[in-house]
Amino acid sequence: MVVFVGKSIRRRFCVLLAYCILLACIVSDPAVAQSDIQQASARLSFVRAFSSADDVRRPLHPVLNRTLDILAGSKDPDLRVGGLQSPSALATDSNERVFVADPSAKAVHIFDFTHSKYSVLEKGSDRLSVPVSLAVDGQDNLYVSDKLSGTILIYDSAGKFRHSLGTLSGGESYFESPAGIAIDGTTGRIYVCDTRRHMVIVMDDRGRLVAKAGKRGGGDRPGEFTLPSQAVIAAGELFVLDAGNARIQILDTGLHFRRAISLAYADHRTGLAVDAQSNIYVSDPVLNRIEIFSHEGRPLYTFDPSTIKDANFSHPSTMWISAGSCLYVVDSQSNRIGLFQIRGNDNRECR
Repeated sequence: MVVFVGKSIRRRFCVLLAYCILLACIVSDPAVAQSDIQQASARLSFVRAFSSADDVRRPLHPVLNRTLDILAGSKDPDLRVGGLQSPSALATDSNERVFVADPSAKAVHIFDFTHSKYSVLEKGSDRLSVPVSLAVDGQDNLYVSDKLSGTILIYDSAGKFRHSLGTLSGGESYFESPAGIAIDGTTGRIYVCDTRRHMVIVMDDRGRLVAKAGKRGGGDRPGEFTLPSQAVIAAGELFVLDAGNARIQILDTGLHFRRAISLAYADHRTGLAVDAQSNIYVSDPVLNRIEIFSHEGRPLYTFDPSTIKDANFSHPSTMWISAGSCLYVVDSQSNRIGLFQIRGNDNRECR
């Protein structure tokens, strides 16, 4: 075991060293570096950041604010969490509500900017314990990967618990460590990354097993995984972050391998998203950057969120794209969510 870990560390160090050398060569060319910066600035623009209930409520006149504090008290007794502690995943529904899984708070935060409302699903409410990942289906049902129970919890659009996926007789779970979830809007099938089993599991909406890919112990061949952590479905394809193999694998929804994109580095914090043009976004919280690839895997440009003036935003991790052009990014250092507009996708303005 010691030898294996040593080799793994040396391998990752060599990969990172090679990547840094390549990056230095690229940056040393002023024309290339300037072009890359200009393109990134043109394609992604910062909209806002949020992290608590205060960020979602419309500002009132100072006198009204003071009156409300006197009448209702300075704290809302029904909101015992109120702010992000360690956001690990996010998703949106058709009403533009933003759901954020927060394992440290043992809660799912719900930010409704359209109606200036904040609510929360907390531990103890309908089996929720340690939420780590999220997805939303076409009927705005919320799917939550719960680390403690090892199941997928399903809530309706009003936040009422419906049922769970993966529960076996005796209270055990079919999954070992469910993480990233993706839902096929056409078939309703649910794709779950079972990280420690090194598999992608497919179920129908009643929890019946449909298919699976990968093998116990992991592997690096096409269609095999080592610590898969994120999944996205877009344009009839399944994109899987194969973190242990530092690559994105693209399969069809029947789990047949199509192609792969090699990454310089990936771990459990790396985020994955796909926009309306099937461009692929991969975050790197170590190097504080988001890399964007074409549908075929060609590098397009790199975006550094820390360059945003006065935003104090860095260390991007989990991501989510809403309506094809609104990119939500978790800042794993400041525990905030940043919203970015993807320009050129001819979709609605993000707000």
